[in-house]
Amino acid sequence: MLAMQLLRGAVKHLGSRSPCSAEQLIPALRGLSSSSQQLSVSGRNHAASCADSDNPKILITGGLGQLGVGLAQLLRRRFGKNNVILSDIRKPPSHIYHSGPFIFSDILDSKNLRELIVNNNISWLVHYSAVLSAVGENNVALAKEVNITGLHNILDIATEHGLRVFVPSTIGAFGPSSPRDPTPDLCVQRPRTIYGVSKVHAELMGEYYHHRYGLDFRCLRYPGIISADSQPGGGTTDYAVQIFHAAVKSGHFECNLRSDTRLPMMYIDDCVRATLELMEAPADALVSRTYNISAMSFTPQDLTQEIQKVLPDLRVTYNVDPVRQAIAEGWPMVLEDSTARRDWGWKHEYDLPELVQTMLTHINLGNQVAQAY
Repeated sequence: MLAMQLLRGAVKHLGSRSPCSAEQLIPALRGLSSSSQQLSVSGRNHAASCADSDNPKILITGGLGQLGVGLAQLLRRRFGKNNVILSDIRKPPSHIYHSGPFIFSDILDSKNLRELIVNNNISWLVHYSAVLSAVGENNVALAKEVNITGLHNILDIATEHGLRVFVPSTIGAFGPSSPRDPTPDLCVQRPRTIYGVSKVHAELMGEYYHHRYGLDFRCLRYPGIISADSQPGGGTTDYAVQIFHAAVKSGHFECNLRSDTRLPMMYIDDCVRATLELMEAPADALVSRTYNISAMSFTPQDLTQEIQKVLPDLRVTYNVDPVRQAIAEGWPMVLEDSTARRDWGWKHEYDLPELVQTMLTHINLGNQVAQAY
């Protein structure tokens, strides 16, 4: 069955992508086992080598989370509105539904996912579906199902159809025994949350599929991501988004981490740009398949003081959540990202002062628009 699926996919690629030739596809088909469960070992000769990065058709899973909408906006500007498909298991708000293609996609339903890949001629897959750190500790079974079983479906289907696949990792992939200031790309990783464990699993499985089957797997370890346009989804760094909304709305914020808890952070525009830059980077430039990226590191106290330069009446109190505090204390304080800067030219644009000005501007503007309606 897998051989037939690959053959159909090969014919589809051959008909729609002129740079591919039949000679490129034959070696991969010869390498297939008669077993429907076995993937080609000679993955580097697979149709994946024909992926057209100049004008990809992109599917984003978990598209209604904090990052999916922002990445879709950037990718649609770059590749065209109809070439980027957002997907999720939830109904989208009207403005997202009308901003570009949106479809239902359940990563735990491999048949549904496979049909979407084939029917839409997908060549890049961005896998954002995940249960985050704090939520995962409250529902370990769900986190295992979504973050591990769902990942396996993504990797298998991406390999079958020769996709370029991006799976984000996180500062949560490190643990208390990792060096924290700074944390290099390669070091001990012993996370103590199911979220972190699942992300280490994703890194290693993706790299295994790359070396074993030739899957074009790419991964970034994101710091805490800050965005004005979407609400956080249950992560330990959520305070760094919530404080801005509270500062504008009420002038008071109750923080669930200690004031001196330093963590790496990044503005969403830098995050989605880094993702696109990694996806477009030539494969031969990538010494690694998993990279740290960083922009700034700060504490709740640092962030409060910077916001108070604009909103001096902001008052912050602390009611420490022991679960989130314990998670944060096992994470990096500073991410070391020189490898990404060397290999594919990563460079952040937003430091803390720019972050604060941009966030407050966006939130104030959004409130004014809402009031107008």
